[in-house]
Amino acid sequence: MTNKLVIIERVPTIEEYTKLCTSVGWRSVMNFDVAHEALNNSLYGVVAIVSDEVVGMGRVVGDGSIYFYIQDIAVMPEYQNNGIGKEIMNSIINYLKTNAPAKAFVGLFAANGTERFYESFKLYRHNELTGLFRVI
Repeated sequence: MTNKLVIIERVPTIEEYTKLCTSVGWRSVMNFDVAHEALNNSLYGVVAIVSDEVVGMGRVVGDGSIYFYIQDIAVMPEYQNNGIGKEIMNSIINYLKTNAPAKAFVGLFAANGTERFYESFKLYRHNELTGLFRVI
């Protein structure tokens, strides 16, 4: 990557969010009609910018006291494997270290094949917990 990467602590705009979700193949599973409200309810957000274009994002959602979920880590495919996801996660981990109290639960759902990436940030499968979810 020849252009300078800039990480900015802010939630993506709805336009940026839609573009990034679409670029990574999430369009069919996202409800963009309510995404603006979801973005506004984020605890923390970060965007990655290259050449004045938002090419990546990440958010933290939750109650801000006990539960924190890392959400929407996405980097446009043509910018992947350049360390952008790592920089996004570093910003999120720094936010959590500063803002999450002792014994806070930090979770995320990872796409198949990305487990090792998240393990590098000390996020692991838990032998006694099983992640369950439902899409309505």
